[in-house]
Amino acid sequence: MSKVAILGGSGFIGTRLVELLRAQGTDVVIGDTRESARYPELWRRCDVSVPESLPDVLRGADVVVNLAAEHRDDVRPVERYHEVNVRGAEVVCAACAELGIRRLVFTSSVAVYGLPDGVVSEDAACKPFNEYGRTKLLAEDVYRSWGSADPTRSLVIVRPTVVFGEGNRGNVYNLLRQINSGRFLMVGDGQNRKSLAYVGNVAAFLVHTLHADPGLHLFNYADGPDFDMNSLTSEAASRMGVKLPRFRVPFSAGYALGSALDVAARFTRRSFALSAVRVRKFCASTQFSAERAFAFGFRPRVSLTDALARVIRADFPEAR
Repeated sequence: MSKVAILGGSGFIGTRLVELLRAQGTDVVIGDTRESARYPELWRRCDVSVPESLPDVLRGADVVVNLAAEHRDDVRPVERYHEVNVRGAEVVCAACAELGIRRLVFTSSVAVYGLPDGVVSEDAACKPFNEYGRTKLLAEDVYRSWGSADPTRSLVIVRPTVVFGEGNRGNVYNLLRQINSGRFLMVGDGQNRKSLAYVGNVAAFLVHTLHADPGLHLFNYADGPDFDMNSLTSEAASRMGVKLPRFRVPFSAGYALGSALDVAARFTRRSFALSAVRVRKFCASTQFSAERAFAFGFRPRVSLTDALARVIRADFPEAR
């Protein structure tokens, strides 16, 4: 692979992906609305929803990896999800068609499934419950149309679960920060299981897919075995030398508080750390099968336990 264009490459996963590709000697260009902190010399300003900004980034690329997305729970206005996730897909596909690029890797999300029961494979029904998941699913349809228009095109769609790693300030970091501060309270019984994915493994899997044969390739990505919330929080607390409180907040009470803060957010136009959606997601069992990814010949190098230890050492050096 002589040249890879990474849209959204200044972000968390993108930076790790650039690191791996550069280590292999691959020519990389980053297209993003913000400059890459680690690789500014590779960055070109680009907005996937603005057609004129793409040709300079994509021209000459053998494969395009699109990581660009609006993904937070509280993006306002909500139309921004459609503008970036769906309109962005249309613009990227049109640019690839115009430039004759036949390989495209799109990172979607397990949010397209909603909150299903059991361990979910790629064949499960998609029932997104929020705008992020809905627009990611619509974007997948756009990419599928691009891929089916030419049998020589290779389209890889990857649906990662919650991704965490050193330097990220997402949900797993916020959980670890609460545990480390001594202010963590478990909502629910803690028996719900969560699929997680370490950023280094996700980036390595994306590299693994770059040479996929023509046609559509759809993968979940998660690292196993899955933790339940009791095990995850106990493992983290043990490594941090912190004691977890015995008191737990019932789900009904946590959800009611989150709903009240949602109302307050609408009136005050402020964002709160707690919301009904976040309580619902925290207490749900969300498990995703990555057997298809592993059958594709990929093996993660870092276990979830080791990944958790790496994050605690890097982001919480004061622990213990």
